[in-house]
Amino acid sequence: MSHRSGQEDPERYLFVDRAVVYNPATQADWTAKKLVWVPSERHGFEAASIREERGEEVLVELAENGKKVVINKDDIQKMNPPKFSKVEDMAELTCLNEASVLHNLKDRYYSGLIYTYSGLFCVVINPYKNLPIYSENIIEMYRGKKRHEMPPHIYAISESAYRCMLQDREDQSILCTGESGAGKTENTKKVIQYLAHVASSHKGRKDHNIPPESPKAFKLQAIGFLPLCFSPQGELERQLLQANPILESFGNAKTVKNDNSSRFGKFIRINFDVTGYIVGANIETYLLEKSRAIRQAKDERTFHIFYRLLAGAGEHLRTDLLLEGFNNYRFLSNGNIPIPGQQDKDNFQETLDAMHIMSFSHDEIVCMLKVVSAVLQFGNIVFKKERNTDQASMPENTAAQKLCHLLGMNVMEFTRAILTPRIKVGRDYVQKAQTKEQADFAVEALAKATYERLFRWLVHRINKALDRTKRQGASFIGILDIAGFEIFELNSFEQLCINYTNEKLQQLFNHTMFILEQEEYQREGIEWSFIDFGLDLQPCIDLIERPTNPPGILALLDEECWFPKATDKTFIDKVLQEQGTHTKFQKPRQLKDKADFCIIHYAGRVDYKADEWLMKNMDPLNDNVATLLHQSTDKFVAELWKDVDRIVGLDQVAGMNETAFGAAYKTKKGMFRTVGQLYKEQLSKLMATLRNTNPNFVRCIIPNHEKRAGKLDPHLVLDQLRCNGVLEGIRICRQGFPNRIVFQEFRQRYEILTPNAIPKGFMDGKQACERMIQALELDGNLFRIGQSKIFFRAGVLAHLEEERDLKITDIIIYFQAVCRGYLARKAFAKKQQQLSALKVLQRNCAAYLKLRHWQWWRLFTKVKPLLQVTRQEEEMQAKDEELVKVKEKQTKVEGELVEMERKHQQLMEEKNILAEQLQAETELFAEAEEMRARLASKKQELEEILHDLESRLEEEEERTQSLQNEKKKMQSHIQDLEEQLDEEEAGRQKLQLEKVTAEAKMKKYEEDILLLEDQNSKFLKEKKLMEDRINEMTSMLTEEEEKAKNLGKVKNKQEMMMVDLEERLKKEEKTRQELEKAKRKLDGELSDLQDQIAELQVQTEEMKGQLVKKEEEQQMMQARGEDEVSLKNNALKQVRELQAQLSELQEDLDSEKLARNKAEKLKRDLSEELEALKTELEDTLDTTAAQQELRTKREQEVAELKKTIDEETKNHEAQIQEMRQRHGTALEELSEQLEQAKRFKANLEKTKQSQESANKELANEVKCLQQAKTESEHKRKKLESQLQEFMARVTEGERAKGELSDRTHKLQTELDNVSAMLEDAERKGIKTAKDVSGLESQLQDTQELLQEETRQKLNLSSRIRQLEEEKNTLQEQQEEDEEARKNLEKQMLTLQAQLSESKKKLEDDVGTIDGLEEMKKKLQKDLELTSQRLEEKTIGFEKMEKTKTRLQQELDDLTVDLDHQRQIVSNLEKKQKKFDQMLAEEKSISARYAEERDRAEAEAREKETKALSMTRALDEALEAKEELERINKQLRAEMEDLMSSKDDVGKNVHELEKSKRTLEQQLEEMKTQLEELEDELQATEDAKLRLEVNMQAMKAQYERDLQGRDDQNDEKKRALVKQVREMEAELEDERKQRALAVAAKKKLEMDLKDIEGHIEGANKARDEAIKQLRKLQAQMKDYQRELEDARASRDDIFAISKENEKKLKSLEAEIVQLHEDLAASERGRRHAEQERDELQDEISNSTSGKSALMDEKRRLEARIAQLEEELEEEQGNMELLNDRFRKTTMQVDTLSTELSSERSTAQKSENARQQLERQNKELRAKLGELEGSVKSRFKASITALEAKIAQLEEQLEQEAKERAAANKIVRRTEKKLKEICMQVEDERRHADQFKEQVEKANSRMKQLKRQLEEAEEEATRANASRRKLQRELDDATEASEGLSREVHTLKNRLRRGGPISFSSSRSGRRQLQVEGTSSLDLLSDDELENKITDNNANETPAPQPE
Repeated sequence: MSHRSGQEDPERYLFVDRAVVYNPATQADWTAKKLVWVPSERHGFEAASIREERGEEVLVELAENGKKVVINKDDIQKMNPPKFSKVEDMAELTCLNEASVLHNLKDRYYSGLIYTYSGLFCVVINPYKNLPIYSENIIEMYRGKKRHEMPPHIYAISESAYRCMLQDREDQSILCTGESGAGKTENTKKVIQYLAHVASSHKGRKDHNIPPESPKAFKLQAIGFLPLCFSPQGELERQLLQANPILESFGNAKTVKNDNSSRFGKFIRINFDVTGYIVGANIETYLLEKSRAIRQAKDERTFHIFYRLLAGAGEHLRTDLLLEGFNNYRFLSNGNIPIPGQQDKDNFQETLDAMHIMSFSHDEIVCMLKVVSAVLQFGNIVFKKERNTDQASMPENTAAQKLCHLLGMNVMEFTRAILTPRIKVGRDYVQKAQTKEQADFAVEALAKATYERLFRWLVHRINKALDRTKRQGASFIGILDIAGFEIFELNSFEQLCINYTNEKLQQLFNHTMFILEQEEYQREGIEWSFIDFGLDLQPCIDLIERPTNPPGILALLDEECWFPKATDKTFIDKVLQEQGTHTKFQKPRQLKDKADFCIIHYAGRVDYKADEWLMKNMDPLNDNVATLLHQSTDKFVAELWKDVDRIVGLDQVAGMNETAFGAAYKTKKGMFRTVGQLYKEQLSKLMATLRNTNPNFVRCIIPNHEKRAGKLDPHLVLDQLRCNGVLEGIRICRQGFPNRIVFQEFRQRYEILTPNAIPKGFMDGKQACERMIQALELDGNLFRIGQSKIFFRAGVLAHLEEERDLKITDIIIYFQAVCRGYLARKAFAKKQQQLSALKVLQRNCAAYLKLRHWQWWRLFTKVKPLLQVTRQEEEMQAKDEELVKVKEKQTKVEGELVEMERKHQQLMEEKNILAEQLQAETELFAEAEEMRARLASKKQELEEILHDLESRLEEEEERTQSLQNEKKKMQSHIQDLEEQLDEEEAGRQKLQLEKVTAEAKMKKYEEDILLLEDQNSKFLKEKKLMEDRINEMTSMLTEEEEKAKNLGKVKNKQEMMMVDLEERLKKEEKTRQELEKAKRKLDGELSDLQDQIAELQVQTEEMKGQLVKKEEEQQMMQARGEDEVSLKNNALKQVRELQAQLSELQEDLDSEKLARNKAEKLKRDLSEELEALKTELEDTLDTTAAQQELRTKREQEVAELKKTIDEETKNHEAQIQEMRQRHGTALEELSEQLEQAKRFKANLEKTKQSQESANKELANEVKCLQQAKTESEHKRKKLESQLQEFMARVTEGERAKGELSDRTHKLQTELDNVSAMLEDAERKGIKTAKDVSGLESQLQDTQELLQEETRQKLNLSSRIRQLEEEKNTLQEQQEEDEEARKNLEKQMLTLQAQLSESKKKLEDDVGTIDGLEEMKKKLQKDLELTSQRLEEKTIGFEKMEKTKTRLQQELDDLTVDLDHQRQIVSNLEKKQKKFDQMLAEEKSISARYAEERDRAEAEAREKETKALSMTRALDEALEAKEELERINKQLRAEMEDLMSSKDDVGKNVHELEKSKRTLEQQLEEMKTQLEELEDELQATEDAKLRLEVNMQAMKAQYERDLQGRDDQNDEKKRALVKQVREMEAELEDERKQRALAVAAKKKLEMDLKDIEGHIEGANKARDEAIKQLRKLQAQMKDYQRELEDARASRDDIFAISKENEKKLKSLEAEIVQLHEDLAASERGRRHAEQERDELQDEISNSTSGKSALMDEKRRLEARIAQLEEELEEEQGNMELLNDRFRKTTMQVDTLSTELSSERSTAQKSENARQQLERQNKELRAKLGELEGSVKSRFKASITALEAKIAQLEEQLEQEAKERAAANKIVRRTEKKLKEICMQVEDERRHADQFKEQVEKANSRMKQLKRQLEEAEEEATRANASRRKLQRELDDATEASEGLSREVHTLKNRLRRGGPISFSSSRSGRRQLQVEGTSSLDLLSDDELENKITDNNANETPAPQPE
């Protein structure tokens, strides 16, 4: 993972585009298509939509190409809604499965989002390109933010760890795991970079920083060693960042997957102080891949430092380090392989710079590089094999010289230590020559060890540089970078260690997840049974690490390392023995498997190959070279090899292979520790530190092996998710409630599903959610409501999303419909208006066309403009317009006045409220003042207390400072003490080592002392002997002196003799010492020979035991063979009988099938009856119970009939299988006996060879006995004890043999018992299956009933279709049965033909057994066929098991649904009751409304009468006005006429004047009348306007009051209408279903008749088949006779074989005799040994018995010669026996082939039996549960069913025994048919009754509808009248209020505005009137009219004078 900031927008790689996620199109697509995930080879999982369900299988259409595929239901995984796509935390997914996790990661990866959370995990996928998300800006962006506030990132994990450490004062850890190349190291670097930036101290910020612009910084960034944001840091932070390049160069290498792969695990511990600054760091490393230093795979490199040193070293350094070219080093397997984008030379310089920054000295760097060069030089040492021996030699030692120069060693000593190292043998050191292979191994081991020690020293040195003892760390953050789970084809010791580590880490994750879940649930107050998921992995961890009871793999490996003869094979055998039965351990499945054992880890099954595990665990080295390195002149090298005492030396490794060096191995016990022990301790320490921290988990994933960006291999990612434990974490999530939503979010998103659940106004979020959940009617187990969140199980939110989408679609559809309706109505209204306008135009046009040519019309049109009347009308119109304007102004003014008054009133009210508030505020102010005074006093008191506390605090701070100073002193003192302690511990360890070595030396000295004491005692004895001799000699001398004092010459001679004797004595002592040395050598050889003899004796005894066993087994085999022959004959008979029975059963099956058809018809009729009963259930609940029971009983009878037929066939199959099993077991036993006989023969040959070698060894031993003189007694005792042990072993072997034979007998008896048990179990299983099926049918019935009740009988049509389909299937079955019958007839014909042919053959060949053999082959074929069928049936059975489990799950779901449906039913009943109550309330409300309506109508009538009278008066006044206007016009016309006629008539002027005056008077009168009328009109219009205003106000108020009630009534009305419509729809559906049912019934009756005809035909065919069967039986009897003849001939053959067996027995007797002879010879040998021992005793007692010994030797040689002759005779006899044995084995081989074939069938049957037993147990358990749950409800029905079952079983048994019972069944079926016909008639009657009831219900519904409509009409009328009345009332009240207000205003104005104030005198009143009149004169006409109206309206009586 290389990360360099670019020009791109970093937010693109962090944030998800929500617009894409919340796309409504994708949401709609998801809901419409029912999308799911389907397994795909290419994509891992593929999206598909479900098209059709076919039982267990589902037809799906792939979304990518539209291809249709049939897939098993279990393989389908649910898809999440689009809302959850690219989700940041995968734990939030509602469907948590592998497909969803993979899809989410894939989507995010393709969008450039490489980080994703999964619960506690942060999953990182390597992008293989530079991303701009690691800059300083990004660090600042994440700094101080919580994890959920920002998108997933490694910085978010680092920030949360850092903040938790500071806030909680708890140590943190970040665990990065993953495959090589997944990006662990890079993410570790990013964590360190972030912490260095965030937590850098202030010291040295200015001094030690490299600006990011500098070229060097960019250079380092490009290489990847420096962080990208290089903000100024202190010295410590800089060193911490520079530690990484050093470790990478020494510990990282290029692999195929990764160019910079870490080949070690590391735990970086960064210490922080209290303020959060970095104060130090520490690094621990694990499992360095040191083998990479000596060899590498193709295209891979060793550690970087080798290449960097060779590429970057200068000339001076190259000469100092003796460096050469890349290709000159053998350990660089592939030469120089460059890394793209990097230069080794530059990197070397950067590594050196980093070392300087880490304050490495120049000498240290040079010494390190010397060691690196030396490691390369180790590989250049070449060894060659010498010609004559295997010894290795070093022809050229230039490489060795270079190596020794670099490491400071002597070349000669080094070559000697390598080629001939000193090895301790016993108590002595011996130089042992090494072979070429051993020398090469030693050099490679030294190279690896040297590099590993260098790496360890380097880590220690870096830790020393990073450790700051001055500033103590308060807490730390640990970063673990370790390899993830590894599963290769074959895995070794390294993979076991890595996988063991990952098991522990996964356990830690599971445990922390359990703790966090527990805390979350406890915080939210949720009840949940807590499961510690960490315990799931404990068995696997125990298997690896457990020390005892039983010991784990590592413990066994350590144990084997201590044993001298141990090998990898013995280790595997011990593991299999100890852990073979462990649940997480598996043995290899086949012998061909390369793996030695398997372990089932959480990530999967891992195969391990235990090659060289002991060597890897011991990690042996050449201790000679190690001591040389320890004594090196170079101090650095000597320091690296300072722990030389603890290594595993060559003598230990030699002890692994050679038994003689066992004692030497034991001397160093406890001196070294194995690799497994060290790693286990390291890991336990790491886990202890991690457990004490708060862990954060980062899982790195490699997307592809090609290092390509943007490509993701789904299978690879899935494997890694499994190995990383992400899927394990998701499994744990699924156990609880993984989906959590805050209350507000849940309410906001899903309130649309429960619209009326939450009332209007404020409500708490929790209460709202509870109400919503109640409304949603979710199962209580699917959710939990906490304090702030609501928790859901997996999959619930997806269901809610679907419901929400459906609801939204319905709402949108309804909204669209309303909009379209509105637009359509608007368009229609416009069209109507246009139409009416067109009609008006047409009418006017037509009128104009008619009048156009009429002369009067023309005249009218011409005259009309000339008339003055028209002008008057125009004037009148203008006046009217002016009047209207004036009136409008008046109304406006009045309105404004009303508004002003209303505002005035409002202001007054507000003023009053403000006054009240002011008063309250003043009161509050007073209280606050009091409170303030109190608080001030309290404040003073508290301030005083504070001053005291501050003074105390200051004192305490002074104390704390003094204490801190003391603490610092103490800490420094403690550190000194710790250093002293460390030194003392080191000294103590050295002393312990010295003590151990001293003890070892002491033991050696003690042994030497014992030896010396023995020698001393011997010398003392010799001294005594010598003293005795001297005494004798002195006595002789005295006698001689006494006898010959005078003979001086004789004395001189004697003295000379003494000198000679002393010389001889010395010579004898020398010879004795030489003999002792020789004796020691011979003792060593003797012990080896004795061991070999003992082994041979053991082998011979074992062979004897095996011989005896084989003889017994052979006898048993012969007996079994005879039994098997008889069994086979019986089996053949039984096969024939069974074939006959099969044919009978097939006929019975046909009849049973016919019966079943009838039963199914019965079932259909019953189902129809059930449907009728269901419809009746709605009206009469009492009758349903009885009808329900009838229906269930009938259906149960039908089901039982089906089951009995199936059980009968199963019984027959089981009998056949039992016969086959018995036959197979017999054949297997025969084959086993044959194999044992073969083994026995091979063992005999081995014993023969061993006997020959034993004879030779005995001869050698006798020769050795001649040389042996002393200490033979001790050896003899040892031999005796060994012999006793061997004898005990022999007896144990015999005992074991007896036990084995007993076991075989027991096993046979157990087999018989088991077979019997199996039969019983099968019977019980059948019974239980019956019971279970019965119970299941009952359950299904009840469930169907409830579902049909709740769904309101909508499934009747589907049921009828199903019945039709069943009918079709039955017809097809009948056709198949007929075809099968025809096939049987054909087979019978063919059999007859075969019989005739076989008869002819038998007549031709009577004496031959060929026919029998053919029959045998046929039987074998039949057996094979049956075995194949058995396998097919087992497969089918397994499928049935799967379906059964699935059905069980469905049953559980159905039970849950049942409870849910019951709740719904109860809720519906409650709703029904509520509805009845609502109806009653509605009736009472409607009655109330009716009364109110009557009242309102009466009031309205009164008002209407008033209004009518007013309108009449108004009309009369208008008419009068019009008449007056008309008279006025007439008078004017007359005036004009008079004026015109003035000229003509000028006579009577006075008369005219008179008439003029009169007319003027009349005019004035008319004017006054007109004015009065106008005043009255004005008054009426004003009154009318006021009434209208009042009416409008009343209307508005009344409408407001009644609006709520109207809405409620409308809602209730809608609900009632909906219910009515639903009822109508149900009724119509029921009518349709009734019609369909009637039609189906007619069809079924027709089908019944057809089936009856078919049954009659089938009966006839059955009779014919019975006749043919009888004929066949007769033929079969003939065949049986022929078979018996053949058997007789076969018996003769068996008699011959018996004779052969007798001969064999005689041969065996001869063998027994030979064995007895052998025993006699052994006794003789023992006797000889005893004699030899006696002789040795005699030799030890005195040296004078040499002649006797020679005689004994000759005698023993003669005895040995005799024994050899006897042995040769025995060998000859053995050869004869072997020949006979071969002949017998040839005879038995034929049987072994049969046995092998039968064994497989037996094994299969055994497996099937075990499966049946398991199923039986499961069924029993389920039965128990079902009985417990159902007993209380269905006891009576179960008893009835059991009685019926018993009857049916009896009937079936009778049918099996009597073949003629078929006719009875036919009669019974006919009777049943008649009964069914009767039932059909009953059902017709019931149907008629139901029709009548339906008609009644319809009529009742119609009546209810009418009543409802009438009530609604009445309600509408009442509402209308009430609204009118209310409006009028409101108008009146408003008018009265307005008038009163006007009065008040006028009064006020008159009081304020008039010049004379109101007084009590009359003059005042007069003045007021005068003023009033004068003021009236000044006013305009309009204002005057307004004033008059106001005065009239508001005039009140004046106050009277006193």
